[in-house]
Amino acid sequence: MTSGTHALLEVSGIWKSFDDHPVLRGLDLHVDQHQAVVLIGASGSGKSTLLRCINGLESVDAGRILLDGNVEVTQPSIDLDKVRRRVGIVFQSYNLFPHMTVLENVMLAPRKVRGTSGGAARDEARALLARFGLEAKADEYPDRLSGGQAQRAAIVRALAMQPELMLFDEITSALDPLLVGEVLDAVRELKLEGLTIVMATHEMGFARDVADRVCFLHEGVVLEQGPPEAIFSSPEKQQTRDFLARVLG
Repeated sequence: MTSGTHALLEVSGIWKSFDDHPVLRGLDLHVDQHQAVVLIGASGSGKSTLLRCINGLESVDAGRILLDGNVEVTQPSIDLDKVRRRVGIVFQSYNLFPHMTVLENVMLAPRKVRGTSGGAARDEARALLARFGLEAKADEYPDRLSGGQAQRAAIVRALAMQPELMLFDEITSALDPLLVGEVLDAVRELKLEGLTIVMATHEMGFARDVADRVCFLHEGVVLEQGPPEAIFSSPEKQQTRDFLARVLG
């Protein structure tokens, strides 16, 4: 590990099957504090399932997930609400509540989960929305937003819980190509501020520019990992080379 940092996330030997189909097969991953780790790999390689397991949205069949060295996400008796106060997740489908304004969406979790007063939650939410260029959309409903605005609103909603770790699951895959940049810029800003990030994406250029480490998932394991320049310029595994040849053309 890098001097002065510690492992905020440790995933050890995770197995996860759906029916009789194993999706994660003894996967290991560690993420240091303030690090941005990008997961790449073909659809079905286990990226989304891994993120959902880290957040406790999916249980695991075997293995351990440890947060900050002292919270075992996979422990049967764990209070998952406490985990989700520390680990935010954003999906490709936004998942904003359609009957609430953008501001109400962002305020909801701090009020209900953290017990923040209405006034403080509103002030914090407006400050976050302004920071991500959404101040003018605070009183709009989600169906009045563009895809890029909705995805940024979803990021703001997750950040309102002040998480230590942010998980991003293919957050640009449902967007018009013209809107991808504004969402990736929001993630890039969070990286520059030192937030710890694990992100599954098909945006290889973004992975090359922003990741501290790139992990190539193949058939439910991290088959190869390393700095972006090593993974993209001289991957060691044939499967990695084949994947990159397909996605980079």
